[in-house]
Amino acid sequence: MANKPTAAFVLVLIGGIIVLLGSLVGLAGALAVSALGSAAGALNGTSNVTVTGGSAISAVGSITLVLSIISLIAGILMILSAVKLNNLNVGTVKKWSIVALIGTLLSLTTLGGFGIGFLLGLIGSILGLTYKG
Repeated sequence: MANKPTAAFVLVLIGGIIVLLGSLVGLAGALAVSALGSAAGALNGTSNVTVTGGSAISAVGSITLVLSIISLIAGILMILSAVKLNNLNVGTVKKWSIVALIGTLLSLTTLGGFGIGFLLGLIGSILGLTYKG
């Protein structure tokens, strides 16, 4: 049985799962904010009540949606990298550690899965980069 970077695998995998869950929470919030902004905009056109900030709310929802999608991609990238880190081919450990590090840095768009996912991914990526196989 070949020696594998198990600690790097576990940390990047758990970090990726946390980032993925955090991005899903962000997506749900962004969709709710976008719907609220759209409702406020529709209310302005159909009633005597004027709601200010409807387009600003919608813009914030759109920005949050884009950042959450980037974080979702980062979480998927981290999980994929973790699976590849656990591969028996020792020659690819550094390459997939770099990919995991890129995913970890991308996860900062939404605070990296509550900060914990970012830290675990960062530590796991560094462990993979320093792995001597």
